[in-house]
Amino acid sequence: MPRSIRVDAVLVQAVIAGALSFAHLHDLAEAAGQTGWKAWAYPVSVDLLLVAAWRRLRTARRDRSAWTWFVIALIASLGANVATAGLLDLEHVPDWLRILVAGWPALAFLGGTLLVHTPAEPAAPTQPVDSEPDTPEVEMHRTDEPDPAPPAAPAPELAPASPKPAPVVPAALLDHARKIADAHRASTGTPMPADTLSARLGLPAPMADAIAAQLQLT
Repeated sequence: MPRSIRVDAVLVQAVIAGALSFAHLHDLAEAAGQTGWKAWAYPVSVDLLLVAAWRRLRTARRDRSAWTWFVIALIASLGANVATAGLLDLEHVPDWLRILVAGWPALAFLGGTLLVHTPAEPAAPTQPVDSEPDTPEVEMHRTDEPDPAPPAAPAPELAPASPKPAPVVPAALLDHARKIADAHRASTGTPMPADTLSARLGLPAPMADAIAAQLQLT
């Protein structure tokens, strides 16, 4: 499906005006003795210098050289268009106009070179604007002092922990421990120590102490 083409009235007007200006500059250059491709190059040099100066002004409006070349290109374009309106006899062009047309390429080349190679002015650094003005710090003193907190109550004394009850020793384990203790007494003639009995049986300390207490071992 073909794409629709939107016709811009401003663009059409610019194309028509550019074509008319181009034709007027061409006719004037040709009448001043510039024939062939040279007559066609004159309109390009005038209009391109005008556009280059305008682009320079958009980025650096305080550049005096850009204003100078913009005015020169505007006078050259406007003067050529007015001259072709019957004010000059294009069949007998005066010598001063031939001199201007012949010297225009050097002038346009100089202007275009200066516009391209002249550095732009650096942008001024912007200073941050404080959203709030600086106000002196004021130390605030409270006149209504709060009442001192009452002293904390002493913590209640904890009752002493009750001793843990002795573990219950099974009767079979107690008989086995008594046999080991009797065998030790019979072989050594002395009672078996409680830690020796605990190591022999491999029991935890509370259970071993309960057995030693029942067997009356030291």
